[in-house]
Amino acid sequence: MAGEKAKDGWWENIKTIVYAIVIALLVRSFAFEPFAIPSGSMIPTLLVGDYLFVSKLSYGYSRHSFPLSPPIFEGRVFKDMPERGDVAVFKNDNDGGVDYIKRIVGLPGDSLQMIQGVLHINGEPVQRRQIADFAMTDRGSGVSRGVPSYIETLPNGVSYRIIELLGDDGGLDNTPIYRVPENHVFGLGDNRDGSQDSRVLSSVGYIPVDNLVGRADRVIFSMDGAPWWHVWRWPFDIRGDRFLTAIR
Repeated sequence: MAGEKAKDGWWENIKTIVYAIVIALLVRSFAFEPFAIPSGSMIPTLLVGDYLFVSKLSYGYSRHSFPLSPPIFEGRVFKDMPERGDVAVFKNDNDGGVDYIKRIVGLPGDSLQMIQGVLHINGEPVQRRQIADFAMTDRGSGVSRGVPSYIETLPNGVSYRIIELLGDDGGLDNTPIYRVPENHVFGLGDNRDGSQDSRVLSSVGYIPVDNLVGRADRVIFSMDGAPWWHVWRWPFDIRGDRFLTAIR
């Protein structure tokens, strides 16, 4: 009898673990997926060490909505297009399907160009207003310096902060005209001189809508330096002011 009870107990524990895994996979596939920021391409909006929730509900579902991107179907189900200004996670086919995160500024049929650091959409310059410099800290030396910072406002009224590490004469501040193909979008990093994005056709280029994973929704945790599991570093590295902040 005691052996049967122990066996039943183990079986219940196994079932509980399986149920928990299934529920976690369903939530990750259909609702929200966690995402960590590994680089500074979206500074100042997102910082290295930010941990996000990515909304899977925003653009519908493709095979990239699921772990390992299984080829279970083509296209998107419940498809909804991104809006200008969305910060979106997508699979980059030019980098082996690695997750990238950029701000969507161009939609299918748009023409885009950078001229002296100013984004132009369909021949019209996007409003850009200079504000106080952004204090950027070198992660290696710990030294901070001010870099030029602007509020950029897209034609639909969405505003956000960008920085220009090299001023308006960086390598990607003057570009040819990009014409966004059907079923694609165009993404830029908010760190304009520190981002490999749609301006670099060989590296990122036009983003297929089917490759969108979801919209970055909210910062849930943020650490400056050490990984989140280094609990003993939290008093020194945790950025509590960023917890649960909406991403705009």
